[in-house]
Amino acid sequence: MADSKTFTLTNDATGESFKFPVIEGSYGPDVIDMRKLYESTNMFSYDPSFTSTASCPSAITFIDGEKGQLMHRGYSIEDLAGKSSFIEVAYLLLYGDLPSEKQLKEFSHNITYHTMVHEQLQFFFRGFRRDAHPMAIMCGVVGALSAFYHDSLDIHDLAQREISAHRLIAKLPTLAAMTYKYSIGQPFVYPRNDLSYAENFLHMTFAVPAEPYKVNPVVAKAMDRIFILHADHEQNASTSTVRQSGSSMANPFACIAAGIASLWGASHGGANQEVLEMLAEIGHKDRIPEFLARAKDKNDPFRLMGFGHRVYKNHDPRAAVLKESCHEVLEDLGIEDPLLELAMELEKIALQDEYFVSRKLFPNVDFYSGIILKAIGFPTSMFTVLFALARTTGWVSQWKEMVEDPGMRICRPRQLYTGAEPRPYVALDKRGASTERKASKSAA
Repeated sequence: MADSKTFTLTNDATGESFKFPVIEGSYGPDVIDMRKLYESTNMFSYDPSFTSTASCPSAITFIDGEKGQLMHRGYSIEDLAGKSSFIEVAYLLLYGDLPSEKQLKEFSHNITYHTMVHEQLQFFFRGFRRDAHPMAIMCGVVGALSAFYHDSLDIHDLAQREISAHRLIAKLPTLAAMTYKYSIGQPFVYPRNDLSYAENFLHMTFAVPAEPYKVNPVVAKAMDRIFILHADHEQNASTSTVRQSGSSMANPFACIAAGIASLWGASHGGANQEVLEMLAEIGHKDRIPEFLARAKDKNDPFRLMGFGHRVYKNHDPRAAVLKESCHEVLEDLGIEDPLLELAMELEKIALQDEYFVSRKLFPNVDFYSGIILKAIGFPTSMFTVLFALARTTGWVSQWKEMVEDPGMRICRPRQLYTGAEPRPYVALDKRGASTERKASKSAA
């Protein structure tokens, strides 16, 4: 990064001008270095939700929403999802380059042989009600990993950071599968070292001790792609949560648990579930025109879920890749599900409707992932768990990058204070009716 440019800020009230360095990234927009803003001007910047603020330097993921571009370490998501396995992408995110054959073999071995979890963890599950939400269980059991793996909690030790990263990527599928099994009352299924990452997860999720289970290769391929497409997405809410937690020197298991909690929010990780709920509301293909008309009516609160994207203003680059997998899975499984037929008809009609085409409201990754996961047999309550499983690789990579940054400091955002000005303390027996009225209004 170079910082030869400057940005001048002028206070219209006083006429004073202040210069701030402009830092150039390797690709994409430059940033104004505002670290000395308060020191220079006695003012803070105001940026609710930090949508115009770069909170950190990162070499992992780049997004250009206007162009519909997503890259990991310089590689397009289309190339990675079409040509690499999830384990290759995990290596890329962690270490910066795609692995050689030897490196991939060694990394795959390390991940594979960390997939088992401590046997006592199964007793931890019994503390949850059977109807507990899977994400509530995941928050608990992932955070609890720090109670079992004391040998990898020193974040200042490179070797311990490495083993923690491997353990988290390896054990999340096992914990996710255990969470599902617990919710439906079936016995836990141990991981198998002869299966790929996606195959192993599907086996642990859907196999039962009573009979052999053969992993469908088409489903495994789609699952692997879903993992790749959700592996990282720059400084989103959950990734920022992981970084903020990690900046306090918290252990990596606690940081990932914090990321899972953030992802659980309906505005973040629940979009593909909302797609299925919307389809259930539409109910039948004959009602599609009615709901499309409602989506176009600005006075109607109905929204077409799974179309358009907050970040991608042109198209979601992940959607085209997953669309292919979606149709492959539906064709291979041959499922006669009215809801899935409805989804395909909705996609077809919306892609031909001038209103949606002109506004670039194309199906996004959530639209297709929701359909695939339902076709495979996952309940909607597990959708966000699968998102967390995939995103753990990105979270761990972002956490590792932050901890290894010599400029890392604990996160400490500032605020625009809007409360009372300094006032004298009033003794209890001197406080009048105005204080009581304020209290009653607050209670109301």
